Amino acid sequence: MNHDLRFRPATLDDVGALVELIESAYRGDASRAGWTTEADLLDGRRTGPEDVTACIVKPKSLMLLAVDEPGADILACAHIAIEDGAGYFGMFSVRPGLQGNGVGKALLAEAERIAGEQWELPSMRMTVIDLRNELIAFYERRGYRRTGVHKPFPYGDERFGIPRRGDLRFEVLEKPLLSSEGISQGLSPKGTSFGA
Repeated sequence: MNHDLRFRPATLDDVGALVELIESAYRGDASRAGWTTEADLLDGRRTGPEDVTACIVKPKSLMLLAVDEPGADILACAHIAIEDGAGYFGMFSVRPGLQGNGVGKALLAEAERIAGEQWELPSMRMTVIDLRNELIAFYERRGYRRTGVHKPFPYGDERFGIPRRGDLRFEVLEKPLLSSEGISQGLSPKGTSFGA
């Protein structure tokens, strides 16, 4: 399926579909069809229209979409932004039925390409709930490393969900994007060029 993927920036017309996609990948029974579910850790919402809108309109920020043809349904999305001199990768969501088919790997590679080549950033960072060992292993296989830097989970802020346990926290993962040979190697399907 990867060779048919196309990438484009989200527009405000995509907000409703993006909220639905993100919720389906992380929350509730629908999310259990994929391996990225957080349903055992968190209840409540994963995001809302105001959060997605902010990612689209914020300067130095891009909501990147994967589709298989122009005008088609959104297969996956990720938010990339410039934060503290590095790329930040978040809100990564793939339709649960498509997880494990290379769509997420391709979208991650395109996000890294944009951050490294177009935005000329030296690294990409993300925060992951540190109990999500399978998810952390996915990122480690793609060159990310655990930094040992932890951030508290925002208990009491229901914008991040309703915790089902009391030991949640985030860990920062990081991957260098630039090397002496240029951008680190990775899957790079056809993409759309757009700036910061």
